[in-house]
Amino acid sequence: SSEGNWGLSFQTDGDPPVGNATFDELKKFDAFYAQDTGEKVIYLTFDAGYENGNTPAILEALTKHQAPATFFAIGNHTWHHKDMSQISTMESFSEEIQTVEKLYRQITGQEISRFYRPPQGKYSEANLKMAQDLGYHTFFWSLAYVDWYQDSQPSHEETFEKLLGRIHPGAIVLLHSTSSTNAEILDELLTKWEEMGYHFASLDDLIKATAS
Repeated sequence: SSEGNWGLSFQTDGDPPVGNATFDELKKFDAFYAQDTGEKVIYLTFDAGYENGNTPAILEALTKHQAPATFFAIGNHTWHHKDMSQISTMESFSEEIQTVEKLYRQITGQEISRFYRPPQGKYSEANLKMAQDLGYHTFFWSLAYVDWYQDSQPSHEETFEKLLGRIHPGAIVLLHSTSSTNAEILDELLTKWEEMGYHFASLDDLIKATAS
């Protein structure tokens, strides 16, 4: 289904999962989740991407590995983190998007990256078209795990099992920067992915790679 909740089916470890919309169906709205071109590339993204106690360790690991990443506070994750699939008018949709734009501009003096991630992966084709009309690319994900409960963080072993076993060429990885586990293991995780032959690229690189 191309309406409702973003979902994935992992059928074979090491292969891209099957989403509930295909890459080609999403691409017509400038939306993405994964594309296997045979290149062992990973696109890193962080939700709840505001500064917190885990930020220094995460940034240190990314810098060490020269790994670009998009934090969805700088990428647009909406103002109120609503179920955007229930928003039917451009006026309401643009208010959620443009409030973040304006605040970002006030704080930084710069324009926000035109990257949009629907909160909780809830979307509709109408939403994707609205984002596109506002000049945004929408990014879902092809690998994530339950890392957002701060009082119930996954173990390092569980994290490595999920994120190493299910990594795949062209993966858009969603992590939460509020996760202490992610901060603790990120350097080792990136090392392990590199040892598997992967390298890291930005969402801008993904857009360019799929422009044809």
